[in-house]
Amino acid sequence: MKERKSESLPAAPLQIGDHLALDFLNTVAQVDGEPHDFFQCDEDVVRWLEAAGCLSGVGEVKARAGTLLTAARQLRAAILHAVQCKKREEAWRPDTLNHFLRAASSHFELTLNRDGQPEYRHVYAMATPEQQLGPVAEQAADLLVKGDFSLVRECEHPDCTLWFYDRTKAHRRRWCSMALCGNRAKAARFRRMAQS
Repeated sequence: MKERKSESLPAAPLQIGDHLALDFLNTVAQVDGEPHDFFQCDEDVVRWLEAAGCLSGVGEVKARAGTLLTAARQLRAAILHAVQCKKREEAWRPDTLNHFLRAASSHFELTLNRDGQPEYRHVYAMATPEQQLGPVAEQAADLLVKGDFSLVRECEHPDCTLWFYDRTKAHRRRWCSMALCGNRAKAARFRRMAQS
């Protein structure tokens, strides 16, 4: 997988999967016809976890540089394999996902919102890379158990590898994004019609 800069490279992975686990898979995307991994260092993973709202934790991370990156790529590969197998209705083993789920340590914390009403949130331990990735592993497990896999789809554009959960009313979503692949498909169709 090439690690290069491109004029068409977005600054960050797109959050268009409509499910956190699918957005995590979408941290590898096709850019200029080649796969690009948005995770190049631990800080990239931390930025993604922060943007996804997954770093509501406690504890000081005590890990060597590069271990969060390695763990994130390992978890991502396990989720991708499980999603692909589930889509094809093939058997798969949850060993790697279970490793991350066992490491996830969380508790509920009550807070009061602006109206004085109680709310709760999960607070995760964050001492290890596996714990930092615990919320992602939990979301992946939830998707694999409760998700309607007729609505889990890969973008139909031949040059795209992004995944999404089709939450549209008619369940006819075909593209990762109409602004990206949908427009590319329309432009290609228009060019073909103009050449005819």
